Amino acid sequence: MDEAPDAVFAGRMLGDGVAIDPLGGELVAPCDGVVASVHRAGHAVTLRAACGAEILMHVGLETVALGGEGFEVRVREGQSVRAGDGLISFDLDFLAQRAKSLITPVVITNPEAFEIVRRDQDQAVEAGGFLMELRALGGAAASNASDASNEISRAVTVPLMHGIHARPAARIAELAKTFGGETALVVGARRASARSPVGLMALAVRHGDEIVVTASGADAANAVAAIVALIESGMGEGARVLAKAAPAPAPAPIASQPLAPAALPADGVLKGVLAAPGLSIGKAVRLASSDIAVREQGEGQAFEEAALVAALDKVRAKIEANASKENAPGGDKARKAILSAHLAFLDDPELLAQAKSLIAAGKSAGFGWRAAVGGYVEALRALGDRRMAERVDDLIDLERQVLRALNGEDDDAAVLPPGSILLADELLPSQLMGADPGVIAGFATARGGPTSHVAILAAAMGIPALVALGGAALSIADGTALILDADGGSLRVAPDAPALEAAQTQLAQRQARKAAAHAAAHAPAVTKDGTRIEVFANTGSVKDALAAIENGAEGSGLLRTEFLFLDRQTPPDEDEQARQYQAIADALQGRPLIVRTLDVGGDKAAPYLPIPAEENPALGLRGVRVSLWRPHLLKTQLRAILRVLPQGQCKIMVPMIASLDELRAVRAVLEEAKRELGITHVELGVMIETPAAAVTADLIAAEADFLSIGTNDLTQYVLAMDRGNPELAARIDALHPAVLRMISQTCQGAKVHGRWVGVCGGLASDVAATPILLGLGVTELSTTAAIAPEVKARVRDLDLAACQKLAAQALAQTSPQAVRGLVQAFGA
Repeated sequence: MDEAPDAVFAGRMLGDGVAIDPLGGELVAPCDGVVASVHRAGHAVTLRAACGAEILMHVGLETVALGGEGFEVRVREGQSVRAGDGLISFDLDFLAQRAKSLITPVVITNPEAFEIVRRDQDQAVEAGGFLMELRALGGAAASNASDASNEISRAVTVPLMHGIHARPAARIAELAKTFGGETALVVGARRASARSPVGLMALAVRHGDEIVVTASGADAANAVAAIVALIESGMGEGARVLAKAAPAPAPAPIASQPLAPAALPADGVLKGVLAAPGLSIGKAVRLASSDIAVREQGEGQAFEEAALVAALDKVRAKIEANASKENAPGGDKARKAILSAHLAFLDDPELLAQAKSLIAAGKSAGFGWRAAVGGYVEALRALGDRRMAERVDDLIDLERQVLRALNGEDDDAAVLPPGSILLADELLPSQLMGADPGVIAGFATARGGPTSHVAILAAAMGIPALVALGGAALSIADGTALILDADGGSLRVAPDAPALEAAQTQLAQRQARKAAAHAAAHAPAVTKDGTRIEVFANTGSVKDALAAIENGAEGSGLLRTEFLFLDRQTPPDEDEQARQYQAIADALQGRPLIVRTLDVGGDKAAPYLPIPAEENPALGLRGVRVSLWRPHLLKTQLRAILRVLPQGQCKIMVPMIASLDELRAVRAVLEEAKRELGITHVELGVMIETPAAAVTADLIAAEADFLSIGTNDLTQYVLAMDRGNPELAARIDALHPAVLRMISQTCQGAKVHGRWVGVCGGLASDVAATPILLGLGVTELSTTAAIAPEVKARVRDLDLAACQKLAAQALAQTSPQAVRGLVQAFGA
């Protein structure tokens, strides 16, 4: 197995065994047994022997990418076979030309139950000859002989939008550790312990995959039921599937070697991918992670194991201390989520077991830890899944932290000069969290992705950042002047005097506008011609409400109530909801609070709402449709909102309305709740998020008290582009003329009945869009709290007649780029 040119098999991540270099084109059963699984690509089969041993036979390496071409499967799952029966026939010549290698691993995938006591290797063998001898561990033979009668298994289709990545893997592992028996997830011929987050990630389970959850031991049934329930809940990121899609062609593996420095472009401008917005000027500071030397040979198993445990404890204590800090760099929510993922990896039993197995073989703790982490790093990179590959940074980060602890070294947090723009091949989360944010002007990396943990941290810290600039970023010398325009996706190297002056002017103007806006944050937003515009803030907690008031918001135009309903097994009752809504209303000090009723479904799943399988969740049970599907939940929520004092502070807003009938159905439930509580009046409005609602706004406005446009979903539906698809992200722009026409039609329909129109989607926080929205007829903007002062300042600079002229021109454009060009010329 050591000679298999694949880290997954050579590192024994799936178990121990032998590797065969085949001279013929037929795979036969090595013993009597039952076919446990056949991979859909036809290149692998798992056999469960009569003794309970599970034997994976994987023909060739990286042959899954062939999609079944060159293979003929001769058995089916559940079929009994005898030693020598044919399992798979394959075209040896074809595989020799197309596969990475013909090497065929034969692996015992339940090594916790069986060990190999003798095997033939380094010699020629024939089908039907001796291969290996197994011995059961701890009575496994007796317990498994009766067809693994104590093992419980259940199939489940994965509803998680992004498959089983770091966060759900950590949650599954945390749950699995609460049960005494063995638990595992099986995908085709691959199997991983449910207690191992890294092992689960290495399965590369995607949305819509069917997997099998297995468990053994006294509490096996409870373990399987609990893990299946957790997976089916969607863990807050579910998307229901009706039928499994055909597997996509496997993308090329992401390179594992550091990028080589490349020549700078002639104009000195590097193009990258936005990771965190902003503009900055500074000097290059290159961060190169120095190699950490580890000795291969250990000083005895007891000594090395103790050293590894001590190092792990030291790093764990440091991570826990960082997680407990309040108001630390990185934003509490983002920082704590990332540190929690790091803790889950650090406590991964498979990583520790692999490191200890190497220590037992005479290796040092550092060598064992590096090899264990390195094997999983290569496995994750080889999956070709960019989201999984971005988690590699977390593993490398932990590898370095533990190795430094083993060597007795302190963290090498660099002392950075003010105005530093960090340059690196890839930046690790701990490097950014350990740096002084006051001196970092930005960072740019040669590689990395926009959804990596370090990108999330940068956005939370307010640090402009670009990723995927390529090897040229590594050719920039320390101290070189740089202009980092993250919004424009560019890094200008050694700018000339005019470019530097222009950037300094732009930055100074931005900073001055921001400072002036914050100084006048609590003044009303009135245009030059005297038109009053309300600027509210979107909220989801008491903390958000306090931030809104601090930034001058005049109320909350959108309270997202999902924070009460997600990540729990039962819905909140009326009393709990009433307490939470009252606390937020109190934090707003009497200012208006518009409460959106429950908006789940699609990409937001609640475990206690088993939404039926849907081929397209974005077009299925979402928003108001869920509320009308489960009206008892709607009535409970409406009663809780009505209990908030003083009466009249809260308004109610219904999401995802597509027809007047839906509004009427909600109003009927509301009237019933009002009668029960003796409430006489409360305003009921709707969110305009569907084209159907926009084009019938005149009909809806006849019975709604107000309309508020959710531009995020409206844009997605108008353009028929999934806003969660990274390939389409750059093309989804709410200033597209088609979206603006929907907003215009909404405002016109509302005007017929004298209703006001607000915007609570992302477009409200885009200062460039403010004059167009006002020109179209919007009179209320609900933004993020931080941007509210700048939106109010922008309103004060505008004349409504000029805005109306600009809006009319925008509706006649052919692209969002043309619209933004108009705004820029207008003076955005």
